Amino acid sequence: MNELRNGIHRLGLRIYFEDTDAGGIVYHANYLRYAERARSEALRTLGAPHAEMIATHHRMFVVRRANIDYERPARLDDWLVVTTRVLAIGAAQVTLDQTIWRDDVALVRIDLGLACIDAVSQRAARLPVPMRAALERMRVGGIADGPRAVEGT
Repeated sequence: MNELRNGIHRLGLRIYFEDTDAGGIVYHANYLRYAERARSEALRTLGAPHAEMIATHHRMFVVRRANIDYERPARLDDWLVVTTRVLAIGAAQVTLDQTIWRDDVALVRIDLGLACIDAVSQRAARLPVPMRAALERMRVGGIADGPRAVEGT
């Protein structure tokens, strides 16, 4: 599953042995990897992949802030869905809500702040107009009350 519907991007993924600790539970840092994959796939789905942003506009995103709530563990062979929503878009920053779900149960919630920087100088830089327009398609309009959440429900 890799889809954008009602402003919410969803990416499905399976948990493998490599993702777990000795107890068979997903290692805590791996949730950040899953969130990164989901952000990358969301941009690709919007037609604005990272590589194009760097090559064409000399811009890239860096994580400026990440607040993570670990509510329940994921385990070996679980099928998870990572939802990504854009909460706010500033001149050079984006705020996202990412939630990792198993069925309709939220396992991990991530409040994430991204900064847009110039790929050469590594200093803050305005979002390119095409990137801003793409992200506007994901600005909050739906309600993330589950991995299959739809706008207005």
